[in-house]
Amino acid sequence: MTYGNRAEIRLQDIATASTTTKGVSRLPWTPEHRAALEHISRWMEIAGLEVTLDPAGTLVGSSPNSDGKPWLFLGSHQDSVPSGGRYDGIMGIALACLAAEALRDKVDAFPFALRVLAFADEEGFRFPTALIGPRALAGTLDPEALEMTDKDGMSMREAMNAFGLSDAGILDMVCDPAQAIGYLEAHIEQGPVLETAGHSVAAVSAICGISRFDVTVQGTTGHAGTVPMVGRNDALVAAGRAIARVSELAVARDVRATVGTLSIKPGAVNAIPSEVRLTLEVRSETDKSRAAFEAEVLAEMKRLAGEEGSTFHATRTYEQCATICDPALTKAMEKAIRDCGLGVKTIPSGATHDASAMADLCPVAMLFVRCRGGISHRPDEFASAADMDVAVRVLATAIEHLARGA
Repeated sequence: MTYGNRAEIRLQDIATASTTTKGVSRLPWTPEHRAALEHISRWMEIAGLEVTLDPAGTLVGSSPNSDGKPWLFLGSHQDSVPSGGRYDGIMGIALACLAAEALRDKVDAFPFALRVLAFADEEGFRFPTALIGPRALAGTLDPEALEMTDKDGMSMREAMNAFGLSDAGILDMVCDPAQAIGYLEAHIEQGPVLETAGHSVAAVSAICGISRFDVTVQGTTGHAGTVPMVGRNDALVAAGRAIARVSELAVARDVRATVGTLSIKPGAVNAIPSEVRLTLEVRSETDKSRAAFEAEVLAEMKRLAGEEGSTFHATRTYEQCATICDPALTKAMEKAIRDCGLGVKTIPSGATHDASAMADLCPVAMLFVRCRGGISHRPDEFASAADMDVAVRVLATAIEHLARGA
């Protein structure tokens, strides 16, 4: 049985650790999380790893390391969005365990030890924050995050304590950067590029930075039947022109920009819209291109709103800097892809991953695995056993290259 077939079986089994039968619904620090840890513990033990649970709820599988060698980390996240797929995040843990198993008889001779990390919370669905495990390791976790509450009013601190974790310990678990030589993460692409190009896997060049804005376009309401069309100050017409320009500029500048929500006042069928509120999200693989696009698109949106007689105001609500994947680790990944007889492709990630937070601790690299239709965060998310088998072999080969300094 190939590593890919074994990964497929494991992912089918662990998908039952869910509150739903259609798709996977698994939130951090819940009974479903606990059930998932039982599966992952077995994967780690089969790989010859010593299993522990850290204060953030990250399950850690470590190769025996009596010499105190530095660590090469591998991993991803076990949590899902509600009714998500059975590959996003958890596949990276399964493949990391299989790669560690493939190297079980070789790792003693490596200048580093292996440590597989199964993070608790990457999706950020239960609490209004995310990446708790890697941020705790990197020393960038905001203590105030522990007081954030879920929809039932339970704080993260309370949820972790109920799970049997010490919330005090999470702030003391920072890893010494001298003991962390790098972090490798395998993940489904969550997009259609690899399928379109006919590639099983790809190295990742960067994890895109993200900016989000709340935008308000203010016009003047009036009776829809009595105010003439000429001279109206319709906020929705102004917003519509601005939204169309967002898409046009994003295509021209090769960034990703999305207007994801829209609310209209007064919201009556017979009233001219007086106010439109919308969200604008911008993603790019470099902070320079993202900043340039933001300045251009906001100025254009303001100009177009003004031409309709409306006012325009935008407030930044979120910003995450881009993460450039480490050149040396990425080169090892590309060499491994080539050594496995495949064409090398390197692409950016438009989604955030645990690697973006681990980058505050150590160099990072990622391996994308083709997913059918580019679908993710849905029950029909799918990666083939054949592609997962390739990914395990690439990961293991890349690790051997790093061990040899090749």
